[in-house]
Order: sequence, then structure tokens, then C-alpha cells
Amino acid sequence: MQRDWVLRGRMDQLPPDLTHYDEDWTVWLLMGGRGAGKTRAGAEWIKAQVKGDLCFSPAPARRIALVGQTLNDVRSVMVEGESGLLAVHDRRSRPVYEPSKRTVTWANGAVAQLFSAEEPDQLRGPQFETAWCDEIAKWRNPDETWDMLQFALRLGPKPRIVATTTPKPVPILHKLLAETGTRVSRAKTRDNAANLAASFLAVVEGKYGGTALGRQELDGELIDDDPRALFKRADIEKYRVAAAPELARIVVAVDPPATAGTGANACGIICAGLGGDGRGYVLRDGTLEGAAPARWAKRAVELFHAYEADRLIAEVNQGGDMVEAVIREIDPRIPFRAVRASRGKQTRAEPIAALYEQGRISHVGVFAELEDELCSLEAVIASAGRSPDRADALVWAMTELMLGRPKAPRVRSL
Repeated sequence: MQRDWVLRGRMDQLPPDLTHYDEDWTVWLLMGGRGAGKTRAGAEWIKAQVKGDLCFSPAPARRIALVGQTLNDVRSVMVEGESGLLAVHDRRSRPVYEPSKRTVTWANGAVAQLFSAEEPDQLRGPQFETAWCDEIAKWRNPDETWDMLQFALRLGPKPRIVATTTPKPVPILHKLLAETGTRVSRAKTRDNAANLAASFLAVVEGKYGGTALGRQELDGELIDDDPRALFKRADIEKYRVAAAPELARIVVAVDPPATAGTGANACGIICAGLGGDGRGYVLRDGTLEGAAPARWAKRAVELFHAYEADRLIAEVNQGGDMVEAVIREIDPRIPFRAVRASRGKQTRAEPIAALYEQGRISHVGVFAELEDELCSLEAVIASAGRSPDRADALVWAMTELMLGRPKAPRVRSL
């Protein structure tokens, strides 16, 4: 029972046949964070194929392809690694690895051959019943290697591939995800915490948690950048800081929704500052979903006082005088300025996007929802019923701080 993978493996580490009773697949794509247990799942799947485990395979497999980024990766991770093929077998059933032949051979005659994505043509000639492809998002020749493998999978009743990878926004992953025969499992690094050093998790989650890199490398998310997008994740990541310097000005900007309640747009509330270095700093995303006017006004005023801001700015296209009135009900003396949009959202955002590209704006910490909205701004604007409320509020804040008329500085530190 200790070695029964059906009992020990997590649901995301078991094939679709077991988790969804779905046998109509050709590619099982496991996308997960670093250390999430992807290699173990791939090795256990190959082991079950060789044994002919009825939970995994309709018949024992005799010809198998192991494909990695390089031959060294196949050897050190897929075969000899701590979660590789040799490790998942007990001493009596362990196959024999022969590096000179690039083969792994089982006692029942099954043979796995090792291949590198650096040499796609090596897959010409051999034929297989199944394959395990590791870290396909890192392959140097992904399309050529994948195509050659498809031609080689011509044995057995149902040739299949298990592909394990930490996701990256590369064409080969998009291609696989679009195919009807692909089934996807996802896992986070934290899902495998029982088998990882606690100090490792604490360090990487503390440093990268919530960032685009962390969401990709720890949460196993496929983070895409639209090549046409105004705002780029790379620009946000490059200039992200842990703390703001002394600030000359701080503002809170509000983009109120037209309605409240379920289904209503959010009320964008962003607090930002202008540093003594002339750079903009995003300090807080206080956006509220479906909030009534009194509630979002209270949140905006609370942020204003918490950060000792100089001015509260609000767009009044939707609510007119009501916007200022509801804010002044909370604090009658608050320095308030109404702004009215006379141009489209994308046009207003373009100068601010240019500041990001120039490295003149930093996010103080991580604002995942705001960053997702910025980096998909065009798609959000084009979609029916959605509004980029966080992005709108940020644009108003940075326009006031960095594109408006200069104000007398009042230097303070946070």
C-alpha cells in the first residue's frame, strides 16, 4: 500500500481516467509550480504503463520515449532523480539504466529510450506506445520535437503522452491546450508542502508570492502577456519595490461604479505617491466589489487619512455631484477634486503606460488583480459588461501626480 500510487498520489497527480473517468484523451498535461510533484506523477505513470496497471493502461507498454530539454535533464531528473523512474520502483522491480545505450530496461522486456529536444531528428525511426515529456515549456526545439514524437507514436491500442511542465507563455503550450485530446491537471508548490523543506516554502513565498513570477513558478499559472498590451508585466516586475522612499505627494483616486450590488462594476480605489526622486509609487489597491456609495466613500476616506494624502480625486462622469456629496458626508473638509473623462479609457491610459515603460512607476508590493487588469486592459475594455475600474483609478492617480501641474512638495516618509 505504501507504493500504491492510486492511494498515495494527489488527485492532480492521477490521470484523467481515474479523476474524471475520462478515457478519451491523448495528451495529459500536468502544469505545476516548482516542486509540486510533477516529476513523481510522470514517473509513476510510466511505471504503471510498463506494469499494465488497469487503472492506468489498457495493456502493458513495451516501447516508451522519455523526452526532456537535454539528455542530462532526462538522466538527472526523469531517470535518476529523487522522484525519477529508478526511485519509484522498489529494489526487486527496479529497471536497469544503461547510459551508453540511452535506455531504461525492465525485467518484462519493456524499454524506454532517452531523447533530447535539442536533437528532434533522433526521434525519426523509433516507434513507441507511450511517452513522457518533461518541462516542454523549456524545450529549445518544441515544435520539431513534438511533431517528430507524434509520428513515432504508432504502437499499441491507444498511444498517449504525459507532459509535465512549469508553465510559460510559449506557443507549444497554447497549441496543446487548444487540442481536443488534451486534458489538464494543475498543482501549486504548496500542494506538495509535506515533501518540501519548510524554509524553502517560507523564503520563496515571502519573496515571490503574488508576483507574476511567483504565480507562474509557484502556483503553476500560465501568465500571458498580450503583445499589443499597453502595460507589460516585465515592466511592472522590473521596477517593483518593497518600500517607497520619502514622498512629496500622495493622492487617493476613485473610479465610482454607476450602480451597486451583485453584478455591478467594482469601485476602483488606488492610493499612489510621488517620490522625491520624481518617480510614481503605487501604494495600495483599496478597490471594492459591488459596494454601495456610502461604503466605497468610507473606504476612500479611510485610505486618505491612513496615508496622510494631499488630495482625493474622483471621476464624476457616472455620478456627477453625488460623488462629491457622498464623500463629503464622510469627511466634509477633505481636499477633493472632481475629474471628468473627455477621452476614451485607452487613450487616457497611454501616457501612464509610457511612464511604466520608461521605468518611472513602481509598485510597492504586489497587486495581482490590478496588474492583471492593467496587462489585459484592451481586452477588458472590449468585453461587454466589464470595466477596468482599478486601472482607471490608477490612471487618474498617476495623471494627477506625474502629468498634472507641479505642486509645492511636502516631504514625508511612510
